[in-house]
Amino acid sequence: MKITASDVNKLRQSTGAGMMDCKKALEESNGDFDKAIEILRKKGQKVAANRADRESSEGVVLAKVNSDNTSGVIISLNCETDFVAKNDDYIQLAQKLADHALNFTDKDSFLESDFDGMKVSEKLLEQTGVIGEKIEIGSFEHISASFVGSYIHAGNKIASIVGLSEKFDNAGDVGKDLSMQIAAMNPVAIDENGVSQDVIAKEIEIAKDQLRQEGKPEEMLENIAKGKLKKFFKENTLINQQFIKDSKLSISQYLKSYSDSVEVTDFSRVGLV
Repeated sequence: MKITASDVNKLRQSTGAGMMDCKKALEESNGDFDKAIEILRKKGQKVAANRADRESSEGVVLAKVNSDNTSGVIISLNCETDFVAKNDDYIQLAQKLADHALNFTDKDSFLESDFDGMKVSEKLLEQTGVIGEKIEIGSFEHISASFVGSYIHAGNKIASIVGLSEKFDNAGDVGKDLSMQIAAMNPVAIDENGVSQDVIAKEIEIAKDQLRQEGKPEEMLENIAKGKLKKFFKENTLINQQFIKDSKLSISQYLKSYSDSVEVTDFSRVGLV
């Protein structure tokens, strides 16, 4: 049957595939739209199989928060090259996927969910065929709280979300400031109680090794190392860090300037740099 330009354009709008790929798929399917989509998906599967061992370390990282600021997600849509990551169509796809991700709390259910008439996982395969690179959801992070703030760093390579124990006046500004802090300073935990024993043991051992190299007596190492651990907590736990917008304040002091009772309940950060 005769394949019209309108048919080709309709398939292109639906799938994002190139004009020639759409035309070939429609010709192969004798104009059957659903079969043409399936043909394009299979092409994506072949490309994905051929590129399975490729590293997808580039991409786009986005944070999204729902309308009442009680739930937030971060996803990374990973690809192979920065050239693809900066493409407007690729960024728009990432935005649509991030909006959709707000409906889910884990990566597996997100990948199995319906998106544009197919599963998210199938959409990724389809776009792998369209773009010719390995495309996958790298990270999926979700938090819920009384108030959730977010931040996406310029260039879409780092994003963060933070949960607060209560909603209050200016919670939006505080949520953004804390999310910026998390993006910039990459804390390992909210406070010292959240730092794993493995990390603490490793930091103490590193401190002891440094002290030995400085010639400090063995019997003094433990106490000095514990002092260095306090410095580690101050620099690497969120509420103890210096506020990046005002170094005279710790994050704990910054929070108290808005509310005596508000606490950070959770946070997450994803970066591709």
